[in-house]
Amino acid sequence: MTHTRSPRIVISGSGLWTPAESITNDELVNSYNAWAAKFNTDHAAAVAAGQIEEKPMSSARFIEKASGIKARHVYTRDGILDINRMRPKIPERGEDDISHQAEIAVLAARQAMEAAGKTAADIDAVIVSCAYTQRAYPAIAIEVQNVLGIEGFGFDMLMACSAATFGLHRAYDSLMAGSASCVLAVNPELVTPQVNYCDRDSHFIFGDVSTAVIMERAETAAASALPFEVLGTKALTRFSSSIRSNFGYMSRAADTDPYGWDKLFHQAGRKVFEEVSPIAAAHIRDHLASLGIRPEEVRRFWLHQANLNMNKRVIRELMGKDLDADLAPMILDTYGNTASAGSIVAFHLYNADLQPGDIGVICSFGAGYSAGSLVVRKR
Repeated sequence: MTHTRSPRIVISGSGLWTPAESITNDELVNSYNAWAAKFNTDHAAAVAAGQIEEKPMSSARFIEKASGIKARHVYTRDGILDINRMRPKIPERGEDDISHQAEIAVLAARQAMEAAGKTAADIDAVIVSCAYTQRAYPAIAIEVQNVLGIEGFGFDMLMACSAATFGLHRAYDSLMAGSASCVLAVNPELVTPQVNYCDRDSHFIFGDVSTAVIMERAETAAASALPFEVLGTKALTRFSSSIRSNFGYMSRAADTDPYGWDKLFHQAGRKVFEEVSPIAAAHIRDHLASLGIRPEEVRRFWLHQANLNMNKRVIRELMGKDLDADLAPMILDTYGNTASAGSIVAFHLYNADLQPGDIGVICSFGAGYSAGSLVVRKR
């Protein structure tokens, strides 16, 4: 009997595009408070009559205490701080021009390709996986594929907070099945257009970024690449309406405001914290157990970057100790919540010091609810 050995899959390169522009908590709060004061003045009679609620004020201290965020990078500052607009101003591009989202995907992709020592000819699949795509079709992934000159196939995936890890799962499965030999997985998280900058409880959460990962079979990885062997992947979903973004093509048919507040990102923050934290901790624990690995054997956790307090709780439940920057590095303070890309940003910035044999966990969790993880080992 002939036994076929399962191929070994590695992450051989990663890339990160960070917007040049950023907004601090103080800037965001000054804008929001000015808008809220104007709203309260303009609607004073309705507020007094109990018809609507007065808009509460915010503070930079409140934001940092609630989330751990101090600033966030944004695709453009234009319009976000304008109290008569309160949303980014991003000019529409022609159909023959590269889209905004494909452009930032390509910038991260080229970095990942260089890190992995790959050319377009080496790659045969492109996965764009993120919280939102700016259009339904043609797929952003196919546009990226075209710009980079990659043959093969490409497709888009939407999985909110876990889009990056779920995209890497699909890459891993394609490589294991033999339908691809080298996959480019990209997460162009252009999230700020979906932020409600008039909502005190969420206006500070998100920033924009783009990440990319090259995943391939171990035998094709360049000697100079940074290979992390993928020991296993795991995904979990559990339906919840506690985090929602309802914008979609059906809004036009429903005769409702397609840009209404209910169509933008909104969440029940405390409920999400209480429900998602234990889901994430259990998910990681179960994934490690399935591979015969104890949590204390893990050298580093690259966790979803949504909330500092949530990550503290996940680490405490997993490890029985407090989070520290070496065990689970945080990028949330300067990047904000970059939707699915946060764990990949952390991985990209904080993996060089790991030694051969060190084990790490890349894990995302959040909207859906969802949780996705990859257990990796430095080669």
